[in-house]
Amino acid sequence: MGKKVALIKGDGVGPELTACALTVLDAVNPDIELIPVEAGYEWWLQHGGPSLIPPRTWEIIKEADAIIKAPTTTPAEPGAPRSVAVSIRQSLDLYANIRPIRTFKGLPSPYGELDFICVRETTEGLYSGIEHRLTPDVAIAVRKITRRQSERVARKAFTLAREKGWKKVIVVTKRNIMRECDGIFIESVDKISKDFPEITYEEYYIDNMAQQLVKNPDRFNQNVILGTNLFMDIISEEAAGLIASIGMIYSGNFGDEKAMFEPAHGSAPKYKGQDKVNPTATILSAAWALEYLGEKEKARAIFQATEDVIAEGKVVTYDLKGNAKSSEMARAIAERAAKLLKR
Repeated sequence: MGKKVALIKGDGVGPELTACALTVLDAVNPDIELIPVEAGYEWWLQHGGPSLIPPRTWEIIKEADAIIKAPTTTPAEPGAPRSVAVSIRQSLDLYANIRPIRTFKGLPSPYGELDFICVRETTEGLYSGIEHRLTPDVAIAVRKITRRQSERVARKAFTLAREKGWKKVIVVTKRNIMRECDGIFIESVDKISKDFPEITYEEYYIDNMAQQLVKNPDRFNQNVILGTNLFMDIISEEAAGLIASIGMIYSGNFGDEKAMFEPAHGSAPKYKGQDKVNPTATILSAAWALEYLGEKEKARAIFQATEDVIAEGKVVTYDLKGNAKSSEMARAIAERAAKLLKR
């Protein structure tokens, strides 16, 4: 048997989207061992404890070569455990979240064709979890930025640009206000940029970046957009809104030795059990995991099959102006992927 993949089934619509991804993976028959595991808010409500991730799941995650995570719910109340994604990113040092933003053929977009990549540092910043209630009426949070993580995520961004043949990295900060935290970040970017002389970088303040992304998103085509944790959490979500549906957006979280792949959207509990949510992001996250593990031909088949089914527009979900169920769209992608591999 090939490499091991921990498969987190998730909350809300997560389990049914996991089933969709498995339909497609089964059709291409990769040489991997998928190990379904529990994690998330629904598991925690039943079992409690200090983490949304049970001990057995942690054991499997740490042994696995990669992780595929369906959407999970994060409780918002004070004192609740931190999210599944944040816990795994910090524990496994998956410091770079990479989210491709690209329009799909056959889907009308008011912004024209878009093609750029968002890169987000995902282990520190305001997500470090350092916050305190000083009094009943005053709370503080610490935005921790380190040179080590800033340099590592910067190198990932510049490497991506080089691999794509792109010439610019956009760096998102608020350095005119947070001079020390964003000072370290931009210093780190500048240092790493010296190793990539063919690539320039340009700094945007977060407020201007948010405006320009709505006003002129095509100016960022063939750019990598890089920033710290919270800034890029927001910017990458805004960028996802430029594409026809958040259900299209997949992502990967990369460290030096391991990676986790997940859809960018949430668990949508109000749609649980309705078999209606767009499965594209979960399916393409699984395909990216295959590519990461060396199954590149099968990954390409899934990506191409997904693009073909979406372009045809016959078996797509409601958010893409269709009336197919999630499972029906997944089967259409699976059948197309299997045919592509037989050519």
